[in-house]
Amino acid sequence: MTAPAEPADQAAPPDFPMRRACPFSPPAAYAELRETAPVSRARLKVNGKPAWLVTRHDLYKKLLGDERVSANLKLPGYPLQVPVPDEILQSVPLTFLSMDPPDHTVQRRMLAPEFSVRRMRELRGRVRQIVDQQIDHMLRKGADGPVDLVTALALPVPSLVICELLGVPYEDHGRFEEWAWAIMNHDISEEDRGRAHYELDQYVDGLVTAKESEPGDDMISRLIEFNRRTPAVEHSDIVSMSKLMLVTGHETTANMIALGVLALLEHPDQLAAVRAEPELMPRAVEELLRFFSISDAGTARVALEDIELGGVTIRAGEGILPLNNAANHDPRVFPDPDRLDVRREARSQLAFGYGVHQCIGQNLARMELEVVYSALFDRIPTLRLATPVEELRFKDDAIVYGLYELPVTW
Repeated sequence: MTAPAEPADQAAPPDFPMRRACPFSPPAAYAELRETAPVSRARLKVNGKPAWLVTRHDLYKKLLGDERVSANLKLPGYPLQVPVPDEILQSVPLTFLSMDPPDHTVQRRMLAPEFSVRRMRELRGRVRQIVDQQIDHMLRKGADGPVDLVTALALPVPSLVICELLGVPYEDHGRFEEWAWAIMNHDISEEDRGRAHYELDQYVDGLVTAKESEPGDDMISRLIEFNRRTPAVEHSDIVSMSKLMLVTGHETTANMIALGVLALLEHPDQLAAVRAEPELMPRAVEELLRFFSISDAGTARVALEDIELGGVTIRAGEGILPLNNAANHDPRVFPDPDRLDVRREARSQLAFGYGVHQCIGQNLARMELEVVYSALFDRIPTLRLATPVEELRFKDDAIVYGLYELPVTW
């Protein structure tokens, strides 16, 4: 077996994560790595441990389609993005995102009907009602000055939607949004992150327990009923699935809503194209997902065997970070990749990952984004930024990229 091949400039591997070159661009190093060392070493800022970065589109897909890699975050080489003491890490149950087949397959099959294309068509009208209600609130607030689009629209819409889907009381949204923020923030203390996990676990466990005795017309109740008819998982697994849906079901979409609105306002020619041709909106959503790739390193893996990739040997037990923000800006697949183009055919974008762990909620996210962008610019055609882009605060400190606030007016 050949030794790992590393270019000379990798003698001192870069730290990861890297900051974006500007709010609308990937980190500057990604382009050079993609061309000169598409499988290369990095050092994790969180703990100084090494990991492999994969930055080319074809190699990203090849790796995530390989059965010789694991998503199990409890394995020693797994490239964690946040500091978690090993004794705590080993004690927490895995979510299905971190499971490998066949366990992952069982839980994914339970959840899949809730996110089918047919189910999304059925939900679309209700999502439009929720969006219109929030825009009504925005319009009333706007009489008094600028409105923060994050708190007025981007966060409430997916929170309301996922609450209705799961059967979670929306009046509790402030609590689980704070827990989600703590869990996904790079810079928060281990103590605060652990507390957030614990409190969210207790909250969701209470919900599942209540629905076991008094089911409703919601996803959690249907998971419970399905499992009673065909026992496949434990109570704790349903808690884990519900927790995952609650956190990821609003946090990622909320960030994409705000970033997408910002990008369209900053690219008025692209906004004009979508408004002139509403049928372009599905393409615009794919392009915005590609353009931002907000969960850059959300597909971390560990090699279970030695793997040859891009002329490099990744050894068994080593951690790997396939970077969707790098792969989604690969000019071999997306010509002129740093240009936002709502007419681009971007269905091969990898913002939702690839392979058996590809995001199960992607149909819901696409539908919500299409509805929000269409309704917002239809109803407030004169929408504009109330704060210059250079003064906005971006989530460079979080696992999922986004905006803390987006002041707008009209």
